[in-house]
Amino acid sequence: MRVVVAPNAFKGSLTAVQAAQAMARGVLRARPQARVELVPIADGGDGTVDALVAAAGGRRASLRVRGPLGDPVEADYGLIDSGSTAVIEMARAAGLALTPASRRDPRVTTTYGVGELMQHAWEAGSRRFVVGIGGSATNDGGAGMAQALGYHLLDDRGLELSPGGAALERLARIHVGGVHADWKKAQVDVACDVTNPLTGPEGASAVYGPQKGATAEMVAQLDRALHRLAEVIARDLRLEVEQVPGAGAAGGLGAGLVAFAGGRLRRGAEMVMEVLRLDDRLRGADLVLTGEGRLDRQTARFGKGPAEVARRARAAGIPVMAIAGAVADEDDLHRLFDRITSLSGETVSVEAAIAGATDLLADAAARLLRD
Repeated sequence: MRVVVAPNAFKGSLTAVQAAQAMARGVLRARPQARVELVPIADGGDGTVDALVAAAGGRRASLRVRGPLGDPVEADYGLIDSGSTAVIEMARAAGLALTPASRRDPRVTTTYGVGELMQHAWEAGSRRFVVGIGGSATNDGGAGMAQALGYHLLDDRGLELSPGGAALERLARIHVGGVHADWKKAQVDVACDVTNPLTGPEGASAVYGPQKGATAEMVAQLDRALHRLAEVIARDLRLEVEQVPGAGAAGGLGAGLVAFAGGRLRRGAEMVMEVLRLDDRLRGADLVLTGEGRLDRQTARFGKGPAEVARRARAAGIPVMAIAGAVADEDDLHRLFDRITSLSGETVSVEAAIAGATDLLADAAARLLRD
């Protein structure tokens, strides 16, 4: 019997790698002769580097970059496919977790460190980039990233703009002469599961600015600034990005990656499964196990990792079972999974399930295999 174990992270308790290991222990307890392949997954958010490096046998690179507030931070990224593919989580260089609550100000936070990671990976030989853009502290439209890549964002006196989204109100032109790499030769895939445009009432500033510290006045200022960035991109780079679905993700970094690095905005889970070559790994399997911390109707609606695993398993004619920390809307989920079980319930609280997730996950996997 060949079993593919492909869980997402169980947030608050286990990484995807740890969850896969626990599931595998349960499978082998129930079926000692089974051949188990571990394929920890992610959907483009937190944990994507860990999952892809582990599943693809990759490695990590680390460097000191400019953090969201300009202070140096140590950030790492993944290298897979013999280094030809770089896996980058923008939050490791420009994330909200790197900004103390008392210092959060999206008028000045910058994505410069994200550009430093991308440039470092390019110089190391990577030509495909998988970029997860969740958890940002920024609202600069990817301007800082662009400056790190060598673009010059100039005011009407020809001076370089200072960091942060607010400075973009003064943007007069974009000079491309200093760009260090030919991004037309790269494939930049951006994990983006939201459809917000760059500006307007559903844009980056209005929807996400307040959680990064923006007041109503700041939101209005930042929206004007991103509109100005889009105008200059349209004129100088001949790209219309303002209303592209997903352009407003990560404070407009979605738009910046499209404009300055030729990025493609894609559903995170679908993109990750493609990079993992999941369809190839499923070939010849008798069973697939997946799961994550919570399964509910949003799992299918927003195409989360376990839903994408289930879709591909079903297309290959392979039974697929899911384990979750907690389950809701089970009737909706049975359209995706042949069997579902939960670590919490009448006898186990959610808190106890989180604390004992490793053993409970192994027990649940063994139980499914025996049944």
